[in-house]
Amino acid sequence: MGRSQSLPRGDDPRFGGDPRFGGDPRFGPDADDSDSPILHVDMDAFFAAVEVRRRPDLRGRPVVVGGVGPRGVVSSASYEARRYGVRSAMPTSQARARCPHAVYLPPDFSAYTAASRAVMQIFRDVTPLVEPLSLDEAFLDVTGARRLFGSPATIARQIRRRVADEQALTCSVGVAPSKFVAKLGSTRAKPDGLLVVPPGQVLDFLHPLPVDALWGVGERAAEALRRLGLATVGDLAEAPVGMLRRAVGAASAAHLHELAWGRDSRRVSPEQVDKSIGAEVTFDVDVADPVEIRRALLALSAKVGVRLRGSGQMGRTVSLKVRLADFRTVSRSRTLGAATDTAREMFDTVWALYTALDPGERVRLVGVRVEGLSPAQGAPRQLTLGAPERGWREAEAAADAAAARFGRSVIGPASLLGDPEARRKENPPHP
Repeated sequence: MGRSQSLPRGDDPRFGGDPRFGGDPRFGPDADDSDSPILHVDMDAFFAAVEVRRRPDLRGRPVVVGGVGPRGVVSSASYEARRYGVRSAMPTSQARARCPHAVYLPPDFSAYTAASRAVMQIFRDVTPLVEPLSLDEAFLDVTGARRLFGSPATIARQIRRRVADEQALTCSVGVAPSKFVAKLGSTRAKPDGLLVVPPGQVLDFLHPLPVDALWGVGERAAEALRRLGLATVGDLAEAPVGMLRRAVGAASAAHLHELAWGRDSRRVSPEQVDKSIGAEVTFDVDVADPVEIRRALLALSAKVGVRLRGSGQMGRTVSLKVRLADFRTVSRSRTLGAATDTAREMFDTVWALYTALDPGERVRLVGVRVEGLSPAQGAPRQLTLGAPERGWREAEAAADAAAARFGRSVIGPASLLGDPEARRKENPPHP
């Protein structure tokens, strides 16, 4: 989808002027939802909201979650921070320039994963047809839930109430006949709102939107379309497909033309799972010291392990990503004999890949990713002759339990603690 901040919100003059839903009953929370069974639920400023939930003293203050170094990137910003122009994917340095008094926090994915699992369970209590898109958003098909729970809008209200009561978080919901329109609806309803788009009003809802509201229209494509005089979705819908092909190519032209007319036949697919889970870090200053790179890979492996175990998954292919100082990016991967979710095994693999790569240059970024995911429950475990009955997996699971109770900062690999300069005189880091 295009950039969500480009979409008009409830106070957009094209939809009236009401500060919530444009004063247009066709698209308000009480609109006709009888033929709109698809819900898109999107948590509001999710990472930042989780941080505020566990630190109530931050309530009402601008909060920014993301990389805190000079090369960091914003992952999430509270609505108080957004008033100063802070947005997701913005360089942290730019965010600090716009909002220097904000509270800047590094991300804690274990906390966000736990909150996400609790929220997704609320969705699944309503319908088994839940398709998560990320930690903080999902599509729901509530066709089969109407007899038990009521109309789609009624179900959306119940979900929003439970999320607020049980998780102390807020979410916005779009209710529509298709996934595409439902996602646009939740974006326009933000923050903490509900919007219904009836089938007969889809084009009235879509056509005034800016052209980059369409899935697949990024900045470059939007600029190319605007050069042709196509500023809104309605302009694009009325344009000849041949004109669109010249701007964005044949495949994209057909796709955008269908969306512009509100045609999206995709079903909610609950079987869809993450294809991979990974983490990466950009160093504040380009690094050549193998000890520092080794420590970074160990920390990333630990982070990926937490996310894998939190999602109940394991993976067989472990990948290393290295971006050099000149921005060249090199990737290497290795497929293991059996699936894993342990940081120790991931670290051993990526460190072997890194030493074999031997880039011989300063490094800007490193990343660890696990692919080929499958459910951890019932997965076979590769046995090693002489290995203890309980090993690294049990130790890391125990660490997860401790972190859930006392916080992630209280436990971790010993080699990540203390002064790295002092540790260079000792043995290299080891889990």
